[in-house]
Amino acid sequence: MSKTTVSAHQAESKMASHADAIGHGNSPAAWTCVIVMLVGALVSSIAFVIASTPIFLGGLVVMVIGLIVGLVMRRAGYGVGGSKLQNNGH
Repeated sequence: MSKTTVSAHQAESKMASHADAIGHGNSPAAWTCVIVMLVGALVSSIAFVIASTPIFLGGLVVMVIGLIVGLVMRRAGYGVGGSKLQNNGH
């Protein structure tokens, strides 16, 4: 086989199919991150309408905090496939 044929065969075997479960980030870390960021977006949106720069910036800060909380929770084991979510038989 030529290198091109081998590379094409390897690429086909690594491609995802519709039968593969991709998870979609369904974990406590992802949900917490999204909910906190949605609250921040809501605050920023309302502040934009009422033309309040400090509240708008506060909403942006809340969105950044949501991202950080999600990352910390993922590292703590609450992300997809995390150690805190494994069934240990108890």
